Amino acid sequence: MAVKSKKRSKGELWRDIKRNKACYGMIAPFMIFFILFTVIPVVMSLPMGFTDFDMVSTPKYVGLSNFATLFLSDKIFIRSIRVTLVFALLTGPVSYVLCFLLAWLINEMHPKLKTIFTLIFYAPSMANVYTVWQLIFSGDMNGYMNSFLINLGIISSPVQWLTDGRYILGVTIIVQLWISLGAGFLALRAGFQNIDRSMYEAGAIEGIHSRWQELIYIVIPSMGPQLMFAAVMQIVSSFTAGTVAQNLVGFPSTDYKAHTIMTHAFDYGWQRFEMGYASAICMILFIAMFLCSRLISKVLGKYTD
Repeated sequence: MAVKSKKRSKGELWRDIKRNKACYGMIAPFMIFFILFTVIPVVMSLPMGFTDFDMVSTPKYVGLSNFATLFLSDKIFIRSIRVTLVFALLTGPVSYVLCFLLAWLINEMHPKLKTIFTLIFYAPSMANVYTVWQLIFSGDMNGYMNSFLINLGIISSPVQWLTDGRYILGVTIIVQLWISLGAGFLALRAGFQNIDRSMYEAGAIEGIHSRWQELIYIVIPSMGPQLMFAAVMQIVSSFTAGTVAQNLVGFPSTDYKAHTIMTHAFDYGWQRFEMGYASAICMILFIAMFLCSRLISKVLGKYTD
């Protein structure tokens, strides 16, 4: 019976592909590149974490040696775990709530203003904004932040925002939050747009009168898939944060204050060419993101059924 059901499901899949061949043809280019440059490298990196591979010689199987070194001998990796957790706990939930609130507020605007403000908030995720932030947090008196604080009398001398270990992580988190309104933000915007207006009318009949009641009883239950997608995107972006620190405060950062797990993997993979060790780091990061995604799916599961 199981074999017959599998054959039946495959037959239904092929019939569906034939009926919607135009749609499948449109997504085919993306799926081909996604499989070639994302799925295959990820699958290859999993067994590579158990090897010693320098990209020149043949990979040598070393078992759990890479993982033992990571947790028992690599002090920088342990520090990167703490930094990554701070990033994930601060930027993940905050940026998720920020995406939702901004999408909600924009949805209440005039149609023309919706397009303008969506572009304004989404643009930082596409543009290279690091030069602007380096000007803002420049360590001399001409830096916008230093100049502003000196004029207010809050500080008397310039602060080295990008090199002083006391400020590096905070500055990096601020910039990460600014550029975090990416695909998740657009998904939530689309979710608000797709809510059936008749549901608001039915809610009014049932006694829902305020915007907050509409948000809790109509909007959130109607946006389960978008909420899930945005949550997963924010988890990925918060756990893989590393590009911001590298471009803003340099590599490596002062006293490794902004050194994340992703930065550590980049160090061993593309600076030292120890691909086996870097793959082990990425495997640990993948497991952490997978567990967080499972936790979020349980929390939001009642909205996606």
